[in-house]
Amino acid sequence: MKWRGSMLALALALALSPVTAAAQTLTLDAVLELADADHPELDRARARQAGAQAELELARGLEDFRVNLDGGLRGGRNRIFDNHFQPDHFIRLNARKTLFDSGRAQSGGLAAEQDRDASALRLLDTRNQRRLTLMARYFDVLLADMRDAADTEFLAVAYIAWDNARERHDLGQVTRAELSELEARNLQALERRNDVRRQLREKRLALGLAMNRAGMVLEDLVDPKLVDNDRALPGLDVLSARVFEHNPRLLAQRRLLDGARHRIEATRAEYRPSLEFEAEAAAWKREATARDDLRAGVNLNWPLWHGRGRDARLARERARFQELQAEHDALEQELRQAVLAAREEIEFLRGTARRVARIQAEAADQALEKARAEYEMELKTHLGTSMAETQMAKLRARAVEYRLALAWGRLDALLGVAVQTNRPEPTQGEQKK
Repeated sequence: MKWRGSMLALALALALSPVTAAAQTLTLDAVLELADADHPELDRARARQAGAQAELELARGLEDFRVNLDGGLRGGRNRIFDNHFQPDHFIRLNARKTLFDSGRAQSGGLAAEQDRDASALRLLDTRNQRRLTLMARYFDVLLADMRDAADTEFLAVAYIAWDNARERHDLGQVTRAELSELEARNLQALERRNDVRRQLREKRLALGLAMNRAGMVLEDLVDPKLVDNDRALPGLDVLSARVFEHNPRLLAQRRLLDGARHRIEATRAEYRPSLEFEAEAAAWKREATARDDLRAGVNLNWPLWHGRGRDARLARERARFQELQAEHDALEQELRQAVLAAREEIEFLRGTARRVARIQAEAADQALEKARAEYEMELKTHLGTSMAETQMAKLRARAVEYRLALAWGRLDALLGVAVQTNRPEPTQGEQKK
């Protein structure tokens, strides 16, 4: 009976094992290298940066020479020509350049420059968020693989118990109720295993989409060492100060605030006097004393009254500034909470969750050794269940490490540091900083 049950367990485990491309493997470092590759989220951030750069060039272009060529083929009549139509063709080349505009172009350029810098900082944060997403999807697949292996063990145990009970039922040693209960347990294990395998396919597809692949990831994933999980954890005050100094989202928001201030000044300057140099060369079909072939001069433009438009535009820019200020203050509160949560999670995982997972793994290993000894002595045992429990204990231990790596990744992203799993040890000078 024991030999028959062992063969059934082996056959079932082989038959139900997931099909993967055994010849190909994928590492976490290779996946993280794709954080800068084409992806809709990154493409959107790059497009915004390109748009901000274009706005900056447009603002700087206001101080350039503006050259226009005009021409016309036309005719007209007046009393000098006895009301007869005469040709009045012309061609005219005009050049203009602003000499003084009360700071409007300078303020507009500074505002566009701050917006450009903000978009670059947001692109940096988007890269880090991409790395976090890739890391999380990678860990999801690893955990789902381990869960699938454990549930396959549980299914094998349930199937063997039901199969043995069927034989004993034929011999009258097991009642119909007991057989039905074992069959229900087998079906529940099958349902649970198949649901886990469905989730595994979903998670492999999610990883593929995060990598900007068309289909799911079929490679065997290499379990990373995650030695960076044990680095020194600074105090909350130190981390908060670093976040407020280096967080890319917060720095971007400050750039937007500075840009809004400059935009208010640019709006005010639109209603102040400006000087413009103008030069023009023209050719006329019809001669006239009021027409110049060549002329040059300086034009003064001083808006004196624009109704309610000036106040409305200033009010709009001030409202935009107040909105950005509110977003800045809200972001500071969010970052304070985020850095505290990340640090508390790291301390909890390293101080409590790791210890619990280690003790559970040791208990599962001891139970497995006891089950093996009883199995060898041909005593009644639950060897298959003990093996599955051991795998579940290992799964819980690795889940703690994955969660710890993600917590460190979130903290690095808050600090504006590139998210990665293993980094070189800091020097003594860097530790003092």
